[in-house]
Amino acid sequence: MTLPRGTVTFLFTDIEGSTRLLQELGDRYPEALEAHRRLLREAFDRHDGHEVDTQGDAFFVAFGRAHDAVRAAADAQRSLAAHEWPGGQALRVRMGIHTCEASPSGDGYVGIGVHRGARIASASHGGQVLLSTTARGLLEEETNSFATRDLGEHRLKDLTGPERLYQLVGDGLEVEFPPLKTLDNRPTNLRPQPSPLVGRGRELREICELVAGGARLVTLTGPGGVGKTRLALQAAAELLDQFRDGAFFVPLAAQTDPELVLPAVAQTLGVTSAGIQTLEAYIADKELLLVLDNLEQVLDAAPQLAELCSQGDGLRVLATSREALRLSGESVYPVPPLSIEDEAVELFAVRAQAASPDFELAANVETVRELCARLDGLPLAVELAAARIATMTPEAMLDRLGDRLKLLAGGARDVPERQRTIRDTLEWSYELLTDEERDLFSRLGVFAGGFTLEAAEDVCDADLDVLGSLVAKSLVRHAEGRYSMLETIRDYARERLGGDLDDTAERHAAHMLALAETAWREKVERDAYWLGRLAPELDNIRVALDWLADHDPERRLRLAAYTGWAWLMLSHLREGRSELEAALELDGGDAWARALALAWEGQCAYLPGRQRDRAPPGDGGPRALSVARRSARGS
Repeated sequence: MTLPRGTVTFLFTDIEGSTRLLQELGDRYPEALEAHRRLLREAFDRHDGHEVDTQGDAFFVAFGRAHDAVRAAADAQRSLAAHEWPGGQALRVRMGIHTCEASPSGDGYVGIGVHRGARIASASHGGQVLLSTTARGLLEEETNSFATRDLGEHRLKDLTGPERLYQLVGDGLEVEFPPLKTLDNRPTNLRPQPSPLVGRGRELREICELVAGGARLVTLTGPGGVGKTRLALQAAAELLDQFRDGAFFVPLAAQTDPELVLPAVAQTLGVTSAGIQTLEAYIADKELLLVLDNLEQVLDAAPQLAELCSQGDGLRVLATSREALRLSGESVYPVPPLSIEDEAVELFAVRAQAASPDFELAANVETVRELCARLDGLPLAVELAAARIATMTPEAMLDRLGDRLKLLAGGARDVPERQRTIRDTLEWSYELLTDEERDLFSRLGVFAGGFTLEAAEDVCDADLDVLGSLVAKSLVRHAEGRYSMLETIRDYARERLGGDLDDTAERHAAHMLALAETAWREKVERDAYWLGRLAPELDNIRVALDWLADHDPERRLRLAAYTGWAWLMLSHLREGRSELEAALELDGGDAWARALALAWEGQCAYLPGRQRDRAPPGDGGPRALSVARRSARGS
């Protein structure tokens, strides 16, 4: 079979509710499944379809023309509707059509287009045919014998950018369907990803079965760089339809204090002290999925999480950690590396084609397979290698690896295996950077929890082109106007900063102080704006406070004072009081900053938050007034 190449149209199908049908039809299900396969294959054959893959009740078919794919889909739906099914239980099939540039690789195709087509199909309902914008555009060019209905833009469950979708309409086809199964139809903060998840079909299925089967806490464990976070995000997207009140991502990579974990959850869900509602009360009647990412740094929060999980029957938690939380009722799911033979090679091909569209896997498959094996199939390592394809061949990459990519085989128990492996990978990647890229990469390690372009320019003298190059080389990520580093990469960057750490940390602290002071002065007129501006910078403020504690206690007091209102409004009461009390230990200092810090410390102590965070009221208010009066008298 010669598969089409160039502009190719993909058709994906699967049976809606196949598990339910299996249970209802019992011994008659194989007969129904075989009839379904026969009817679809007859439709594909009539319109020059090339069957690429069949798994269970799903088909992946390629066509040389969009018109042929649409005719095949329409014929198949009509044949399915007219068929007499065993027991009267009709098989309803979902279909998605997408057109893209593609070239066969081995027995099939690799690339973003394949994943996009599959996701379009998964957004549909049984009996429905969805088309992407590219497929619909070609359909209009080739023929006007089919009509489509514009369904608007939708975020698909591959977590990438929105796609405008169209429904095929015509004689013999159903017209009315429920809302599409996309991210737009449930509450969620699942963040956009630069590309779809490659592989992981088995892991996704097993994780979703654990959560859907009633497990209250599922922890994904494994070495750094193995893809725990991306897998958890994708599982949450797949499970979104099962949670009435949505799925929410809570990043904890920058946290080191276990007491801040539940406040971070509350902040993500919008539970604030202003509403006088505890987190436990909020979740009591909710059907909610929480993704808690990077818990290994705050394992002592595990008992609090166990208590939280017991509060609401509809709450499920999907956590990622380098090690298990060791809680009763916890389901631990070790995440393995990608399989070398297919998943790791496909990931390399997808990322390489994104970096260099001319890259062809077929001509390099054996070398890529060896390279992926040398990288242990770790997704981060594979992606870092693929990002170099525009300037290095896979053979050259192997030569550059040499003996320098050392894999951990035993050694110190307190050194994570992934840390050693990824550090070697990052060292190799680092040495391929230009001097400008190395300097900026190292300095960016001072940021925690991400940063804006303006912050990078102010603190690191960042050049936009150099920063963009680091993004392109997978060392820095960019989404929704904010840049970030994976924590492992950030740790490596800070190591490389070496003797320049103090200078960069000083500039970072000065930037955070200026930001906090501006927010304080303008909050009366623009409190909502500045609260939203400071919320993602709390990790950076923590880092700045820690550095100033050892280098400039007076400015630490000022930064804590100007941040007090944000801690209060974002329900970080315990953290706010702790930081303010520590800053107030300084003798002397700016009188106005001391008065302001005392005032906020008093409010953090007085206002109720979660029950466990409630503290005895302090005397910050009266002390603040006394200090302010002395300051006004000049004493």
